[in-house]
Amino acid sequence: MTPTPFRPGPARAARPAAVSRLVLVAALSAALVLALPAAAQAADAGTPAPRVTVQTKAEKLNRLYEQYWEETLQLNPLLATAQGDPRYNDRLPNFASAEFRRRSREFDQRWLKTIESVGSQGLSAQDLLSYEIFVRDTRMDLEAERFPGWMQPVNQFNNFAATIAQLGSGAGSQPFKTVADYDNWRKRAALAPAVFDQLIANSREGVKRGVVQPKALMLKVLPQLDALIKERAEDTLFWKPVTNWPAGIEEQDKARLSAEYRQMIETELMPAYARLRDYIKNEYLAQARDSAGLGALPDGADWYAFNARRSTTTELSPAQIHQIGLDEVARIHGEIRKVMAEVKFQGSLQDFFKFMQNDPRFVFKDEPALLAHYRGLEAKINRKVPELFSLTPKAPFEIRPVEAFRAQSAAGGSYMRPSEDGSRPGIFYVNTYDLPTRKTWDAEDLYLHEAIPGHHFQLALQQELSDLPKFRRFGGATAFTEGWGLYAESLGRDLGVYTDPYNYFGYLQNELWRAIRLVVDTGLHSKGWTREQVIAYMLENSAESETQSTAEAERYMAIPGQALAYKIGELRIMQLRQRAEQALGPRFDIREFHAEVLKDGAVPLDVLERKIDRWIASRRG
Repeated sequence: MTPTPFRPGPARAARPAAVSRLVLVAALSAALVLALPAAAQAADAGTPAPRVTVQTKAEKLNRLYEQYWEETLQLNPLLATAQGDPRYNDRLPNFASAEFRRRSREFDQRWLKTIESVGSQGLSAQDLLSYEIFVRDTRMDLEAERFPGWMQPVNQFNNFAATIAQLGSGAGSQPFKTVADYDNWRKRAALAPAVFDQLIANSREGVKRGVVQPKALMLKVLPQLDALIKERAEDTLFWKPVTNWPAGIEEQDKARLSAEYRQMIETELMPAYARLRDYIKNEYLAQARDSAGLGALPDGADWYAFNARRSTTTELSPAQIHQIGLDEVARIHGEIRKVMAEVKFQGSLQDFFKFMQNDPRFVFKDEPALLAHYRGLEAKINRKVPELFSLTPKAPFEIRPVEAFRAQSAAGGSYMRPSEDGSRPGIFYVNTYDLPTRKTWDAEDLYLHEAIPGHHFQLALQQELSDLPKFRRFGGATAFTEGWGLYAESLGRDLGVYTDPYNYFGYLQNELWRAIRLVVDTGLHSKGWTREQVIAYMLENSAESETQSTAEAERYMAIPGQALAYKIGELRIMQLRQRAEQALGPRFDIREFHAEVLKDGAVPLDVLERKIDRWIASRRG
């Protein structure tokens, strides 16, 4: 999974909302109009006319996309920081405020009108692709305004408090390399309490309107906050930059910054955390709901159907997705039974699941052993990469354990893309919490998904596509991104892993897990399933532990529809590969196919299908 900068309210699929501070569209148009009369006047005077540059439609759109992205970063400075762009590292707008939502909506409306006024007629190739994606995504952003996600802004998975702690501890994208970096964080952190207070105000509005979080999720938020709240600055995560000074910081600067950080942490940040914690414990929990799914909320059925459509970039209904999930679960169970026969296991499918969970041979000795195992996979897999890939990223990546304060509710693994300026590599975060549940048979497929050739290949390559508009380079389509990650797991045997049948079971188990997500996510939010029903279904039909099943069930409750993207995206990529293999026969080259899928960055699945069909036609040519 790929984490993104925190955004309260409805998740924005590819582009965060922003607002214009510099309106250049009219000025650009006026400049082009005024140039022609000036040229004519010069000709009448008998002097050489100045050269007039006439923009093509594609050139005009690309200039507008560039301005759009600049304005986006101005209003979403956390996104800029995540990309390694330091210009706004001291800024933190109040994302939760009504004013920000209004400006976001006006921004989307203005930019949609601006781009559509140019139109798509005459565009082709990348230019047409960019236009179609921009218009589609902006319309989706505006449609999302219908649903009141802003009224339930805090849960255990999408938690501004955790985001700020990760940034301020130096474990995230906020840099702490210079005195200016330290001063920037001091200024940004001073703006955080206003956001905390707005989250409380929004939650109170949600209580009034019956739009509240499930109680099970909010009970998980309390220990997250408790782990972050300390009386002494030195005991907080926010003190880590003060104990890890980079080279070159003068002593007088260290003294000043230490004093300022202590004051900030103890008199600003910790009180803000405490206010949020006390509100949740003393007021919100009593109003939180016992139901689990989005369907229990006002307009919940339409809200979830929209989330499913947005997440999968398809027109599939929740009912259709539920059936696809049931069919895939049955198919993968059949493949697992073949593994059982290979290892001569005697017993039922459920017996085999219990064996895979409980046999001590599949447990890592300790955290260093787990991390060493993951790091050892890199060289093994890299030897085979050239056989499947001609297009690979330049950026390196690192493997790091998930920070302790968020490990209990975090996924088993996640990926953070490298910064644009190359100062930060791609990072594969491995969760070492509850070590007995992190199985050896789960390692190879997780590495393939999160690192190579999964998210690291796709996201780092996308970032290196310097000719693309930045909203495409730094945006994304979850169904494509996560679909590619799951598809990457299917390449294991060709990449020299899954040689052990138990490790191959690990791949099947994780494919099964994504199929189960289709069943339980739609079950939760469109069929009235309870949290307990979801956990029971996962335990009965897979080899996942109760710890993992519980965390995953609560994740689906927290971000309805997101988990649908993985399997739907993987199935579409596999279908397109089969189509290409059948159409091209001996002319099919797997390296060319992978390059074609990856070379344009993340695109909606219908756009990907048209793109691959054009590629097949060109190869037949």
